[in-house]
Amino acid sequence: MPAADLARDARQANQAGGPLIVLYSRDDCKFCKAVKRDFLQPLTDNPRYRDRIVVREVRQDGDNHALVDFKGQATTHARLATAEKVKLVPVVAFYGPDGRKLADPIVGARLPDFYQSYLEDAIEQSSRNLKKP
Repeated sequence: MPAADLARDARQANQAGGPLIVLYSRDDCKFCKAVKRDFLQPLTDNPRYRDRIVVREVRQDGDNHALVDFKGQATTHARLATAEKVKLVPVVAFYGPDGRKLADPIVGARLPDFYQSYLEDAIEQSSRNLKKP
C-alpha cells in the first residue's frame, strides 16, 4: 500500500472507473493506523469497491521514501505531503488521473461510526467527478 508511482496508480484507478485514494499518515499516528486497518484495508476487500479503487499511503514523515508524483516527477513522500498542504494526519484524499482532487479529503479520524459512510460518499462523488471534464 505504500505509494511509489502516483501517476501510474491514478491512471490505473481511472481505468477501473474510480479514484486513487491516498492516505496521508505518520508512523507515530495511532489514528492513521486505525483508519488504514479498520476502513481502508476492508474497502480493498469489499467486492463493491475492490476493482474500482486503488489505495496508497503517503508518509508525511517519509523524507527517505522515494515517490513519483502525479506529473511523473521524482519527489519524496514528505515533500508531496507538504506540497499537498497536509498538516494534520490522517488525511484521506481522492484523486483523478491528472492529480485533480475529485472529492473533499477526509481530515482526521472523525467519528468511527460514520467513517465508512464518509468514505463511501467520497468514492461515489469521485467516480461521478471522473466523468466530468
